[in-house]
Amino acid sequence: MAVRRISSLLTRSLSASSSTSASLLSSLGRNSSRNGSVRRLNTAAALEELVTPSVQITYTQHLIDGKFVDAASGKTFPTYDPRTGEVIAHVAEGDAEDINRAVAAARKAFDEGPWPKMTPYERSRVLLRFADLVEKHSEELAALETWDNGKPYEQAAKAELPMLVRLFHYYAGWADKIHGLTVPADGNHHVQTLHEPIGVAGQIIPWNFPLLMFAWKVGPALACGNTIVLKTAEQTPLTALYVAKLFHEAGLPPGVLNVVSGFGPTAGAALASHMDVDKLAFTGSTDTGKIVLELAAKSNLKPVTLELGGKSPFIICEDADIDKAVELAHFALFFNQGQCCCAGSRTFVHERIYDEFLEKAKARALRRTVGDPFKKGIEQGPQIDPEQFEKVLRYIRSGIESNATLECGGDKLGTKGYFIQPTVFSNVTDDMLIAQDEIFGPVQSILKFKDLDEVIKRANNTRYGLAAGVFTKNIDTANTLTRALRAGTVWVNCFDVFDAAIPFGGYKMSGIGREKGIYSLHNYLQVKAVVSPLKNPAWL
Repeated sequence: MAVRRISSLLTRSLSASSSTSASLLSSLGRNSSRNGSVRRLNTAAALEELVTPSVQITYTQHLIDGKFVDAASGKTFPTYDPRTGEVIAHVAEGDAEDINRAVAAARKAFDEGPWPKMTPYERSRVLLRFADLVEKHSEELAALETWDNGKPYEQAAKAELPMLVRLFHYYAGWADKIHGLTVPADGNHHVQTLHEPIGVAGQIIPWNFPLLMFAWKVGPALACGNTIVLKTAEQTPLTALYVAKLFHEAGLPPGVLNVVSGFGPTAGAALASHMDVDKLAFTGSTDTGKIVLELAAKSNLKPVTLELGGKSPFIICEDADIDKAVELAHFALFFNQGQCCCAGSRTFVHERIYDEFLEKAKARALRRTVGDPFKKGIEQGPQIDPEQFEKVLRYIRSGIESNATLECGGDKLGTKGYFIQPTVFSNVTDDMLIAQDEIFGPVQSILKFKDLDEVIKRANNTRYGLAAGVFTKNIDTANTLTRALRAGTVWVNCFDVFDAAIPFGGYKMSGIGREKGIYSLHNYLQVKAVVSPLKNPAWL
């Protein structure tokens, strides 16, 4: 639940504050025009002529022990442009031997290298220099992210790159503020706790937000003094390799950050089951998360952080400003082509406003601009790959076969690439697959409810618990819902606000642990109690 380039888009300063980045994220994709036809999807002829990205593909090998190297097997695999399905580049294909080499480099860097022994202030300066380099290379990185992933360039450049910089500023600030406690104990003993780096961290990131997921995992691990082996998603390996090179330009010692590209059953499984990895962090589907957790348990019982799937409710109460609710619900679902683990994919609308909301939600979906994500004003690019593309179309067919009402969309767009029409279903019931499963695509399911007790029960009746949204003017209603909903994040009259300090993670099968904020540091620290006797203490 992560391409192309026009330099004039980056006139906005990329040193924006976290609140600015969050507001940009919440506003991207909104179409202010309320006029014009709603009889057809607004593709704006954007699929006819594609922009040629100007960014160069420079890094395609693994980064191990500070050097770019080929896979041990010599194999490569293609990474594709989701606009066309054409090959962008061939990337080194990692397997168990490459993971072994990377883990060995990370272990040596942790046990013998300077990184854990640096002062926290020195580590923070490396993180800050890296953030500066990201700003310097932001145009290339935004273009590369769009090219490999298909997300709108404006989204990558104006929201995600500033957030990447902000996240590393945030973790740089934490590096010299991690400390233990002095603990009073019964009897003549001095007790202190030490917060120590956990060691070699294995990290597996997804394809929907490659750069941001890199930051969510690498930032806290490095701030705590750990070393890392990171496996990229096979669909989007390019930007992680690029920014890893920038880290070494910033002064990161060799072996501290190693990046291996490859597939889950080979490289991912080898990392999850490796006996010399001390900690594992994974973001991806719930089904894959179960496998990762099992591999970690069967090897050396390494602790695991999991950020997994979701089927988040977005609850619109009867007192809502309908126009604002329509826009926010649209953003909550369709942002990033619907490829967002916390997408508001179950839109619950009070029965008194349901019909009006439905008509306006349908009209908004029909106005959504779909096309080449490098073009200005495009709100929606292609899905990531043919597998995800076909999966979304299967769920759309399932909705139709289940007798949900297809209000708009429901099919692919164009003859090349993986574009799907923004799709809206009404008359959706809780037993339908489109209301139960994580679709991960531009498909909005609109459900009707009568009262708070009913919607709380229905919203919580899911195996997931990642996020939820509430739209109301009544503070009592908001308080009731936020405390009753079983979800790791509840957004009230907003959605997808991802400040660096706000923890993120799920209840139930949406994961284990939290990322971002102070809570993410706990994932990469061991707590050690040190007890020594006191002789004739003046005080206890």
